[in-house]
Amino acid sequence: MRVLAAVLLLLVTACSSAETSAPPPAGKFKVEQLAAGLEHGWDVGFLPGGRLLVPQRPGRLALVSGGSVSTVDADFGDVLVAGEGGLMGLVVHPDFASTGEFTTCQTHRDPDDVRLVTWKLDGTRATRVRDLLTGLPVNPSGRHSGCRPALAADGALLVGTGDTARPSISQDRRSLGGKVLRIDLRTGKPLPGNPFLGSPNTDPRILSYGHRNVQGVAVRADGQVFTAEHGPSFDDEVNLIKPGANYGWDPSKGGTSPDYDESVPMTDTTRFPDAVPAVWSTGKITEAICAADFLRGKQWGAMEGKLAVVALKGQKMLLLGLDPAGVLVDVTLPPEFDDKFGRLRAVRTGPDGALYVTTSDGTDDKLLKVTPA
Repeated sequence: MRVLAAVLLLLVTACSSAETSAPPPAGKFKVEQLAAGLEHGWDVGFLPGGRLLVPQRPGRLALVSGGSVSTVDADFGDVLVAGEGGLMGLVVHPDFASTGEFTTCQTHRDPDDVRLVTWKLDGTRATRVRDLLTGLPVNPSGRHSGCRPALAADGALLVGTGDTARPSISQDRRSLGGKVLRIDLRTGKPLPGNPFLGSPNTDPRILSYGHRNVQGVAVRADGQVFTAEHGPSFDDEVNLIKPGANYGWDPSKGGTSPDYDESVPMTDTTRFPDAVPAVWSTGKITEAICAADFLRGKQWGAMEGKLAVVALKGQKMLLLGLDPAGVLVDVTLPPEFDDKFGRLRAVRTGPDGALYVTTSDGTDDKLLKVTPA
C-alpha cells in the first residue's frame, strides 16, 4: 500500500502547475460492484435500458444487465490476442436504439493489423456489419496497440492509436499508428475540417501525430479533446489535442536510429520546437495511465468537470482540474481508488452521470460503478 501523502507529493511535483503544497482531498466516492468474473475488461459501452457492454481483451464481449453477466454470441475468431492486443475499445453508436450498432477496436490476424469493426446487436447475439477502418499497424507481440475510440461533440469518431513500438511510426504521417484519428462513424473516411486534407504524404484521417500509445480519449462539454498516453519509464502524459499538431514522440531520433530508443523525451521540443507540451505528466515515474473521462452533472459538486484518469501500474484514479483553456489547476487522488482495486483499465461516464470503471488484473476482474458518497 502506498503512503497517500507521498504519492500526492510526487503528483504535485510532476504537474506543470505552480502548486507548492499538497492538493486538497477529493470528495468521497461510493463504489459498487456491478459485475465480476471478467478478464481484462477494456471498455464500457452504454445501451438503452441500463444495459452495458464490456469488451474483454481475450476476445469476449460481456453484456451486463440488472446484476447479471452474459457473454454476447459473436465471432471474434480473427482477433489477434497477444500481449497488449486483443479486443480493446468500444463505442456505442448514437442511433443504437434503431440500428443496434456499435464499433469495436481490435487487433486482427490474417491479415495482421489493428482495425475498427462495426457490429449489430440483436438480443445477446452480435453480427458483423462492416470493417469500418483497416490497415492500422500492429506488432505481432501486441505491444502498443492503442486503441481507444470516442465520439466527439460533432459526432466524429476519434480514435487514439499506438505506435506498435516501431521507431518511425509516430512521426510518419502516412501511417495511422501513434496518432489521433478523426473519421466518419458510418464510413471510416476522413471528415471535412481535418487538418491534413489534401496534404502530400499524409493520411487525411489524422487529427494529430507524434504520440506513443494513446490509451484514453476524453471529450469535454465544450468540445475540447484530451488524451491519456503511456510514457516509457517516465512521463505518462495527458494532452490537449490541437488539430494538425505534433506531440513530439520520436524514438527514431529523426530517422537516425533504427532502434526503438525509449530514452528520448516523450515531447521532444528540441527536435520539434512546435511540439505541444503535455497538460500534465507523471515526470520521473510512470503510472501507466489508461482511460480518461470527465465528471458530468451537479451531483458531483466541486468535482464536476474534473478529468478522471485511471492507471494500470499505479492502480489508482487521478482527478485533474482544468481551467477553460485546458490548463492544469490541481490534481487530487480519491482515497477510495488508491491501490484498492488493482490495475484500472476503463473509465467512462454513463448517461446517469456515474463513473464506470473496470479492473484489469486478468483474474476475476470487476466492473465498478462510482457515484458521489
